[in-house]
Amino acid sequence: MGYERDYTPVPPPPPAWRERLRQYWKLVRGDRPIGWLLLLWPTWWGLWLAAGGVPPLWPLLVFSAGVWLMRSAGCVVNDYADRWLDGNVQRTRERPLATGAVSGREALALFAALLLAAFALVLTLNRLAIWLSVIGVLLAMSYPYLKRYTYLPQVYLGMAFGWGIPMAFAAIQGKVPAIAWLLYVANIFWATAYDTWYAMVDRDDDIRMGAKSTAILFGDMDLVAQALLYALMFTALVLVGREAQLGLFYRYGLGLALLLVLYEFVLARHRERDACFRAFLHNHWVGAVIFAGIALALWQPDA
Repeated sequence: MGYERDYTPVPPPPPAWRERLRQYWKLVRGDRPIGWLLLLWPTWWGLWLAAGGVPPLWPLLVFSAGVWLMRSAGCVVNDYADRWLDGNVQRTRERPLATGAVSGREALALFAALLLAAFALVLTLNRLAIWLSVIGVLLAMSYPYLKRYTYLPQVYLGMAFGWGIPMAFAAIQGKVPAIAWLLYVANIFWATAYDTWYAMVDRDDDIRMGAKSTAILFGDMDLVAQALLYALMFTALVLVGREAQLGLFYRYGLGLALLLVLYEFVLARHRERDACFRAFLHNHWVGAVIFAGIALALWQPDA
């Protein structure tokens, strides 16, 4: 008496080109938009302040797309520089360069393509914005190597992530006034703070591997240092509001942002890895409500 065998079909593997694209997407953190958002919000702060309201459509599109391209390029060069480290860190050991899924040569080619695309967009802006973009590229390329030599790579990240602010003023106004640099300084304090939450996630692994960060530098005083950084950020933003004569909506935005930051300290008070990572992610909302305050303060509805 016969019987039928139960065959379960095995799905074929994905095409090689599709797997390459998946690895490239993972390398540029396409599946993790938090870095793009943390770069986008201060750029939009600068655009709205420079324009005194909603900026012209083309600069808005150029900067929004450029933010994604430069963040992606920064991720690629960061992983290329950290090949020696990522495989030994719990959070990063599955990154494509750490696993060998993407080669160093492929990563450099992808980095160059992203930079060329971003530069093509910048070429549609004025000369000052173009020259400032060169400094932005240098900041993005050099940042990943600082963790080998200094305990302050988070400060340098703030310099790189906020460079869209002076570029926005250059593109809209043709100059970079004092208020742009004040807003830039506020962003440096903010980025140093949120990236310190991020560094607290990896602190034990970084110490073991000899990497450096503000989380290691601050040690047991990390929460105190964080409080100081956020206080300096809000002080600079208050000065920006006074200089730009922003009104009640801006103050509401800062007040809500302050409550969100206080919640981060509640999350990370025990310095647990997951809690510190959630505090880092939470900064997206801080940047968003500050932007909302600026946009509403400058809103001029049609008569």
